[in-house]
Amino acid sequence: MLLNRLLVLLLSVLAFNSCMKQTSQKQFTNPEDANLWPIYTPASTQWKLWSPEAEQVQLLLYPDGTSNQAIARHNLSASESGVWSLTLEGDWKNTYYTFQVKWEGEWLPETPGIYAQATGVNGERACIIDHNELNPSDWSDDAWVKLEAPNKAILYELHVRDMTIHPSSGSKYPGKYLGLAEKRTKSPQGLATGIDHLIELGITHVHLLPVFDYLSVDEERLNEAQFNWGYDPQNYNVPEGSYSTNPHDAAVRIREFKQMVRELHRHGIGVVMDVVYNHTGRTEDSNFNREYPEYYYRFEADGRYSNASGCGNETASEKPMVRKFMLESILYWAKEYHIDGFRFDLMGIHDIETMNLIADTLKAINPSAIIYGEGWTGGSSPLAEEFRAVKKQVSRLHGISAFSDDLRDGLKGSVFEDSSRGFVSGVFSQEESIKFGVVGSILHDQLLYKKVNYSDTSWAVEPWQSIAYVSCHDNHTLYDKLKVSNPNADEESIVQMQALALGIVLTSQGIPFLHAGSEFLRTKNGEHNSYNLSDAINQIDWNRKAEYLHHFQFIKQLIQFRKEHPSLTLPNAGSVRKSLSFIDSEAGVVAYTIASKQGNEPIKKILVVYNAKRETAKLKLDTKYQVALHGLNPGTSQTGTSSNTFVIAPKSLLIAVTEK
Repeated sequence: MLLNRLLVLLLSVLAFNSCMKQTSQKQFTNPEDANLWPIYTPASTQWKLWSPEAEQVQLLLYPDGTSNQAIARHNLSASESGVWSLTLEGDWKNTYYTFQVKWEGEWLPETPGIYAQATGVNGERACIIDHNELNPSDWSDDAWVKLEAPNKAILYELHVRDMTIHPSSGSKYPGKYLGLAEKRTKSPQGLATGIDHLIELGITHVHLLPVFDYLSVDEERLNEAQFNWGYDPQNYNVPEGSYSTNPHDAAVRIREFKQMVRELHRHGIGVVMDVVYNHTGRTEDSNFNREYPEYYYRFEADGRYSNASGCGNETASEKPMVRKFMLESILYWAKEYHIDGFRFDLMGIHDIETMNLIADTLKAINPSAIIYGEGWTGGSSPLAEEFRAVKKQVSRLHGISAFSDDLRDGLKGSVFEDSSRGFVSGVFSQEESIKFGVVGSILHDQLLYKKVNYSDTSWAVEPWQSIAYVSCHDNHTLYDKLKVSNPNADEESIVQMQALALGIVLTSQGIPFLHAGSEFLRTKNGEHNSYNLSDAINQIDWNRKAEYLHHFQFIKQLIQFRKEHPSLTLPNAGSVRKSLSFIDSEAGVVAYTIASKQGNEPIKKILVVYNAKRETAKLKLDTKYQVALHGLNPGTSQTGTSSNTFVIAPKSLLIAVTEK
């Protein structure tokens, strides 16, 4: 096969005029209308690149992803819109290629092109593929996971490598896409790991840390210790090769990524991609700049690259061709890979118009798509705040949610100060921030907004526009944060604090978000920024599931309770304001009741109490409730009993239900 490919390519050099045909260039009235993706058929392939100020653009063909010398080079033709194109007759499947742009008299470094769909090792060369040949056998039966409402989702943020790289995962494909798709894996104690663990836990969606092709892991040295979260994008439309079994073969990463998605979907688990369109891994030498220098970025008044990402640059989403690229890239992942949702890194860098266009277009094809992001920037930006997709502008966003740092830091203390503590660790000035998280960051007449952490008023219009969370990949794990901020607390107290924090997240009206492993007290040995640290720090140790099995079972029960009681996932703010009422209580205690009628079901009123004190708390009501959950031990003496008087254990959550 390789010899045949080499022969064809050598013949193309010797007999270009007779063997190849460059078709006439279609003129586009607007470059935004151009299809810039490579277009493959067995009869011909078309390549395009937009660079209106380029002096010349060439296509270089290679037999594989690593050979030093191109064996064919062809000129592209320019149009008035700045789109350069070339069509070559023949079957060019599995051919590797790059573009090279001549700019101000100099040839820029080669690039696979920002619309590359497949690449060889380390993403340096693109490859022509036939996607239909890379689909799982039952791919046509695969479908997006359906949701009645966004806050019906329970998100679980994971890193592909972390989930299975530890020997305790029992995986045959440690650190790979196939490892996450692998069934029947067990810990040394015989407990479910990997995808079976996710099914057992009951989450609805996995949130994958960046899985597009990123820079920082050398795919030719995978036998050496390497790690990165992946927030240094290189090729936005290509799966990361280090998670595949063979990064040298452009087809393998695509095939295995789809197998992972298919297996998760088979068990009703949606897939959310963490996308990083706000900056590029490289700056001057990025693929964007190798095509059209400086167009895709924002700049300061003095000509320096602006840096709201904190990574050396920021993209300019308000520019037409940047907006086009972001939209088409999102749609590509949604359609080609059946991705169910997208989490936007530093979403506040992007402009509101672009984010709304993405949301409207995506939800038109998949009404259940989940879209959320960080409602802030990592620094100042030339884009005026009124145009940014930041948390305070959520009311202007279409079906897009933002993380609630109000609840996050209210629960455990500031992520930027090790010693800072929150509600669950005994700081009883955070009750209003907890209530704010419970209602989903909306307007509620029982809240004292001046006492909420970072918001002096509501910022969400609907409760599902708020992502309820207490920890994620950034900063300490919840367990490590609680330990470092409570140095005198014993292990039992830390476990109780963690259970209470996650219990509050899972009984809030927003979309609950869990950091992988938090259900069994994941640790990173106290590290707060593990983005490039070793597996020894980042890996999930499945032995902890057995060690903290009671905590895992408690979180599992909370998830099941949330699913079974629609009043915890009310569809709109009006329903929350009408149905949810906070109960006056002492410092260190937050309590509320909520009731709603769903269809023909009888009205169920739920009592939820959070006791963050070191002592028991007492609560007396007019109505009798039956205890459903109380603290870490589902077998506690009060469970199943009916009463209107409750004694809530220290640092615990109580949930009780009545029919009226």
